Amino acid sequence: MNQQLTVTKRDGHKERIDLEKIHRVIAWAAEDLDNVSVSQVELKAHIQFYDGITTSDIHETIIKSAADLISEQTPDYQYLAARLSVFHLRKKAYGEFEPPALYDHVAKLVDMGKYDKHLLEDYSVEDFNAMDDFLDHNRDMNFSYAAVKQLEGKYFVQNRVTKEIYESAQFLYILVAACLFAKYPKQTRLDYIQRFYDAVSTFKISLPTPIMAGVRTPTRQFSSCVLIECGDSLDSINATASSIVRYVSQRAGIGINAGRIRALGSEIRNGEAFHTGCIPFYKYFQTAVKCCSQGGVRGGAATMFYPLWHGEVQSLLVLKNNRGVEENRVRHMDYGVQLNKLMYSRLIKGGHISLFSPSDVPGLYDAFFEDQAKFEQLYVQYEADTSIRRETVKAVELFSLLMQERASTGRIYIQNVDHCNTHSPFDPSVAPVRQSNLCLEIALPTKPLSNVDDDEGEIALCTLSAFNLGEIKQLSDFEDLSDLVVRALDALLDYQDYPLPAARKATMNRRTLGVGVINYAYYLAKNGVKYSDGSANGLTHRTFEAMQYYLLKASVELAKEKGACPAFNETTYSQGILPIDSYKKDLDAICNEPLHLDWEALRTEITTHGLRNSTLTALMPSETSSQISNATNGIEPPRGFVSVKASKDGILKQVVPEYQALKNQYELLWKIPSNDGYLHLVGIMQKFIDQSISANTNYDPSVQANGKVPMKLLLKDLLTAYKFGVKTLYYHNTRDGASDDQGENGTVVEQDDDCEGGGCKI
Repeated sequence: MNQQLTVTKRDGHKERIDLEKIHRVIAWAAEDLDNVSVSQVELKAHIQFYDGITTSDIHETIIKSAADLISEQTPDYQYLAARLSVFHLRKKAYGEFEPPALYDHVAKLVDMGKYDKHLLEDYSVEDFNAMDDFLDHNRDMNFSYAAVKQLEGKYFVQNRVTKEIYESAQFLYILVAACLFAKYPKQTRLDYIQRFYDAVSTFKISLPTPIMAGVRTPTRQFSSCVLIECGDSLDSINATASSIVRYVSQRAGIGINAGRIRALGSEIRNGEAFHTGCIPFYKYFQTAVKCCSQGGVRGGAATMFYPLWHGEVQSLLVLKNNRGVEENRVRHMDYGVQLNKLMYSRLIKGGHISLFSPSDVPGLYDAFFEDQAKFEQLYVQYEADTSIRRETVKAVELFSLLMQERASTGRIYIQNVDHCNTHSPFDPSVAPVRQSNLCLEIALPTKPLSNVDDDEGEIALCTLSAFNLGEIKQLSDFEDLSDLVVRALDALLDYQDYPLPAARKATMNRRTLGVGVINYAYYLAKNGVKYSDGSANGLTHRTFEAMQYYLLKASVELAKEKGACPAFNETTYSQGILPIDSYKKDLDAICNEPLHLDWEALRTEITTHGLRNSTLTALMPSETSSQISNATNGIEPPRGFVSVKASKDGILKQVVPEYQALKNQYELLWKIPSNDGYLHLVGIMQKFIDQSISANTNYDPSVQANGKVPMKLLLKDLLTAYKFGVKTLYYHNTRDGASDDQGENGTVVEQDDDCEGGGCKI
C-alpha cells in the first residue's frame, strides 16, 4: 500500500514515495552499529506514513522510530537516531548532506547577520582553508540522539521563530575556537585553534550553554553565572533589579544576595516610617528575573541568599511553599540560606538563635563573612543588649523548619559562609565571599551597587567549562587540557561585552574561571570503585589534586606571558596559601591519600609570577551540556541506566556510557544506602576546588521507617557536609515513585531542569 503513497517535496510538487531511498539512508546510519535492525525502523516508520506526507515529516518519522527503540538491550539505536537527525539537520541547513566550505559558510552567515563580522576581519580565506583541512565533519556521527536534539534546540545558530537551522556541530566547534583565539599571534593561533577544536569536538572538554550558543554570534555575553549583591537602600535595590534584567536577557543565571535588606518593622528615616520588609523587594527581583526568557535558549532563573539569623527568616524560609497566599509567597525563585559554625554550634548544644534586622546590629553582617571570631563576639554582645529588637528561636526548631522546607521544595539551598571564606582563594579581610549563584558552585567577592553605572560596586561573573573524566586516560592528560581551557576562557574574558561597569571592572581585576568535570559516575565505574563504600576516595583525591594543580600551573604560565590579574594581591594565593593548606582537616580521617605532585615548586612559581586567574575551578551540574558528550552529568550518580529526560525538545533517551561492559560497576542513585559516601567524596573534591560544588542530597522515603525521612537524618547529613568542609548544598532530591519510577530495567524519567537549562550553565 505504501508504494501508492505520495510525498510532497520541498518545492510543493508530489511524487511517489521512494522506499528504496529511505532504506539506503537508514542502512547508511546503521553502519558499524550493534544490535540495530534497519527493517524494524522501516516498519515502525512506514505504518505512520500518509498520502501527501512532506519530506521533512518522513525524516522526522524515521528519526522518532529509531529513537523509540533506544533501550538498555539496544543502546546503539541512540546513535542510529542521532545520525538520521544529523542527516536531516544538514539537509535543512545546507540543502544537501555535505556541508559547504568553511569560508563560504562563514561569509554567508556574516552577511545574514548571524555570525560576528570580526571572523572575516581577523581571518583570511587561507586561514579558513587551513581550518577546513583539520575540521572533521565525520565527528558528527559520534553524537548520541539526546546530544543532537540538545544541539538543535539550544546551541545551533538558528531563527527561533521560523525554526530555520543555519549550521552543524563541527562548524560550531571550529568557530568557537576561532573566536576565542582570534587575537593570538598569527604564528601560533592556528595551532591553538586546532588543538582546542580537537579537544571539544572529541568531547575531552565540555563547553557551557552561553559559549556554545553565543560565541561566533554578534551577542557577546558568555559568562554562565552572575552574582549581584544588593544593599539596604532604594537606590541599590533598583540598581540590583536593573542589573538582573540586563544579565538574564543575555543567558546568564543569577545569584542575588539580599541579606542586607532590613527586616519588617525596622525604622526608616529615624522612625518617620517603618520598613515593609524583604518580601515586597523579593517580588520585585522575581519580576525582573522572569521578564526575559533568554531568547528561547534558557529560561530566566535566580537564587536569593540571606542569613539564617535574619529577623524575617521564618517568613523567608517558606517563600517557595505551596501553602499560603500570593501575598506571602515568592515561589518562582530559589533560595540559599547562609550558615556558619556558630549557628551549627547552637543546634548541637540545644541552644537558641537570635534573629536580628541587619540594620539594627552594626558590623554583624560584614563580620558574618569576613571574620568568624568577630562575628561571634558581636552576636553575643548584641544578644545581651536588651535595647536591640530581636526574636529568639530554639535552634533545633529553626533548623528543622529550614530542612523541612528544603525537603518539601527541593530547592532551598545551603551556603556555609565560613567555609566559603576560610578555604578560599580570596583574602576575606579585603575581598569576602558573601554569596553563591543559582547552582551553588560559584564563590566570588561582590559589592552592592548604588546605581547601574556604579563601578565602585562589584558584580561577579564566572565563565565555565568542564573536563570529561571519561576521556582522561592518565592524570597527566590534565596538563595539556588545562593549558587549552585556561587560555580559551581567559581570552573570552577580553572577547565578551560587559553591559555594566561593575561587572567589567570586577572581571578585568579578578579574571575568574570555573572549570569543572562531567562523567564522574562513568569514571568511577570504569575504575571499578563506588560512591558508597569509600573505595573511590583515593582515586578522587588523586584526580582532583591533578586537576587543580595543572590548572594553577596553566594560569601561572599565562601570567608569565600576559601578567597576573590586577587583583592578585587580594587572593590568598598571593600570600603563598594554597587549597592544600586551608582545607578541613577532618578529611584526613576518611582519606589518607598523600599528595603526589610538586606543590612546593608550584607555590614558589605562584608567589613569584602570580596567577592570571583568581579562581580556576567550580563543579557545576552540567545536566544539559553533559548530554552533548554522552556523559553522566557532573559528579552525580545516574538514576537509571537509561534516562528518559523530558525537555522542551521532547522526550530524550540516553544510555550510560559503556552500559553493556560496565552495568555491574555503576552504582545507581537509589541503590546507594545513604548520603555519607557521596558527601565524603564531595569533601575530598572540595579540598582542591577553589570555588564550590553543586552537591545534592538524596532520600528514598520507602526505605525509611513509616515511609518518612526522619528530621534527625536530614540534620545529620547537614552536619556531615559541614564537618568535611562542604561549602554549599544544591538540590534535595526525594524519590517519588509517581514521577521517578525506576522500574525493573533501570529506566528513569526526569526533568531537564538543571542549572544550565534555567540558569547557570555548563
